[in-house]
Amino acid sequence: MLTMPADPTVLRRSLNAIAMYQAGYFTAAQALEVGYSYQSQKYHVDHGNWDRVDRGLFRLPGWPARDEDRYVLWRLWSHDLAVVSHQSALVVHDLGDVSPTRLHLTVPLGFRAKDAAVVTHRAVLAPGDVEDRDGYQITSVQRTLFDVAASPDMTQEQLDMAVADAVRRQVVQPRGLRHRADEFGTRAALRIERALAALESET
Repeated sequence: MLTMPADPTVLRRSLNAIAMYQAGYFTAAQALEVGYSYQSQKYHVDHGNWDRVDRGLFRLPGWPARDEDRYVLWRLWSHDLAVVSHQSALVVHDLGDVSPTRLHLTVPLGFRAKDAAVVTHRAVLAPGDVEDRDGYQITSVQRTLFDVAASPDMTQEQLDMAVADAVRRQVVQPRGLRHRADEFGTRAALRIERALAALESET
């Protein structure tokens, strides 16, 4: 029995539906699942229909570039498992004054992939601690503050600034921070309390 080739229009629409939620990016595996053979993938790259970004990674031509695109790329690298977190999440949330040299990602406990450009933190994230963004996920403001409070790479002064920004914008409440802080260890709870005390002393 002969198998009729897939309708190119249907293939294109299916691929576009995936790329739309990934800032125009898609993987070779995703294209294959839609119905593009590896041979046809090469054809589309050679004819300029797709841009090759990296091995096994493509992007639709003409897609507008954004600063957040790199977070989408790392989500694809992790097979949808990584969540932007810690200092990198502070940058996205625009809290405090940090400039991490590497991207911080929280991944599941069994995650093994490594890359010199990223710092991976292994943890189980509750659904309420994760926010969906355009093509990637990020830890909530509250979870981010707890994570960096427990991190040895974050100074107390940096934490004070981040907590103050979050409270002043009313994206977190001091009561809520105090209520959950103990879940993240004595060090984190103490540093959160110091940051809140410093903020309260200013008012």
